[in-house]
Amino acid sequence: MKVCIVGAGAIGGFIGTRLAAAGAAEVTALARGATLAALRTQGWRLRTGEQLLQAPARASDQPAELGEQDLVIIAVKGPALAAVAQQIGPLLGPRTMVLPAMNGVPWWFCQGLEGVGSGPLESVDPGGTIAAAIAAERVIGCVVHVATSTPEPGLVLHKMGQSLIIGEPAGGRSERVQRVSEVLQSAGFEVTPSERVRHAIWYKLWGNMTMNPVSALTGATVDRVLADPLVRSLCTSAMSEAAAIGARIGCRIEQTPQDRHVITATLGAFKTSMLQDVENGRAIELDALVGAVREIGQRLGEATPTIDALLGLTRLFGRVRGLYPPA
Repeated sequence: MKVCIVGAGAIGGFIGTRLAAAGAAEVTALARGATLAALRTQGWRLRTGEQLLQAPARASDQPAELGEQDLVIIAVKGPALAAVAQQIGPLLGPRTMVLPAMNGVPWWFCQGLEGVGSGPLESVDPGGTIAAAIAAERVIGCVVHVATSTPEPGLVLHKMGQSLIIGEPAGGRSERVQRVSEVLQSAGFEVTPSERVRHAIWYKLWGNMTMNPVSALTGATVDRVLADPLVRSLCTSAMSEAAAIGARIGCRIEQTPQDRHVITATLGAFKTSMLQDVENGRAIELDALVGAVREIGQRLGEATPTIDALLGLTRLFGRVRGLYPPA
């Protein structure tokens, strides 16, 4: 299988290195800048504890040089996706699959959902440009449960987890999901083919839609966020609003927010991806994590006062620091 990693950062580099080192696929990377230079000179690199996993890399910033692929794994940050979607046409053949390994609500999430409307989510796909560039029938949904970072361009530090959940956006089983699962499993990933991948996406979002912005605003790790009763109560309120929305769209969550807090607390002094972005001066992925939830709630007529406040505060925080687009 020919696989192209689009965005060889913390997640893309993790997946790409594992695949390349295992010989599980013919792996290439679409990258740019310092990451591209590092891949060309040092190859794929992944550090887990004291072990450094390496493999030769073929990388380019020109999609046409890489050619048509069987599978394109998109692992860029949400703010970069619209531009990337316009560039990857040369990678897409008649049967190319696209697997977005990204945080939050994806652009395709509301397609086929009753009561939400057929239009694109403006919070994650303004004007529908992503949907127009990447046909819905190409998409395989994905949820990533790993903790990685990039201490320097081209080098991925793996902290914990190797779980991937993948499935058809419309639900059910398919031969192509099974094929992709087998390739990823051969590279050491714990892959769960899901018949309800939309639910899996919402469940993960339900937990990190509060921890991410709150940690970005405060600079606190998740243990300190949960240790403050007032802040924990704020997170609980926002999660209750999101759970009510999920129940309306077929993504009912059986846990309580308090149940999820217990699970999150096991991460200890963990820095969320949004806090890491703030510390490194990178754009924050606020729209896919919080803005999309608010927008879906608005379409359904569900009130989201706590989510609104969390979005507004974090958006202003980001704008003041140049990490979120101006009004």
